[in-house]
Amino acid sequence: MLKKNIIIPKTARYFLSAEPSGNIEEIWFVCHGYAQLANYFIKNFEALNTGKALVVAPEALNRFYWNGFSGKVVASWMTKEDREDEIRDYVAYLDAVYQEVLSQLENKNVKITVLGFSQGTATVCRWLANGRSHADNMVLWAGAFPADMDLQLNKAVFNEMRTVLVTGDQDEFIKEEQVKEHEQLLKENGISHEVLRFSGRHEIREETLLELASRLRGA
Repeated sequence: MLKKNIIIPKTARYFLSAEPSGNIEEIWFVCHGYAQLANYFIKNFEALNTGKALVVAPEALNRFYWNGFSGKVVASWMTKEDREDEIRDYVAYLDAVYQEVLSQLENKNVKITVLGFSQGTATVCRWLANGRSHADNMVLWAGAFPADMDLQLNKAVFNEMRTVLVTGDQDEFIKEEQVKEHEQLLKENGISHEVLRFSGRHEIREETLLELASRLRGA
């Protein structure tokens, strides 16, 4: 058997909290977790809609039925099958979304925060390490750096931005020892970071989001 790959055009979608305008001072690119859709995920960030912040939610390229062959549709950033190709595809896709959004803004000096939730945390790490997009802040919410990423190789990229790790103390998918191991790994590799803990589960909490936004704005 002979395997060949071919690159094809594909229609992808992303959602915005509002039309880009001259009032925008900050952009939040938010990448959802496994088995979510961007049009629902973006609703978690409505508290940021002050008229000066624009939230952009790209949707993962791989959709599937959550239960059987019909009903609820969800999406995933990647699987283990042809994983390197899937990573390259979504990095290029996220770069394209980034460029399209920024091209519509009058203010080219906007502050940019990239937030990944759950599976989306590995996605944003790989995107910012391998893509052409720049962020001022990177937020890993209920997730971690990919286990297979060479942190030493990418240390300079990540230390150019502010990195915040956000985790709930009752997260059903992340044990406390995993949180501590991840923090220790970052310290050992010289990656500067901050930690924000909240009382809650594997979720985006509005009050924590507002606390995060205030922290990133320096308030």
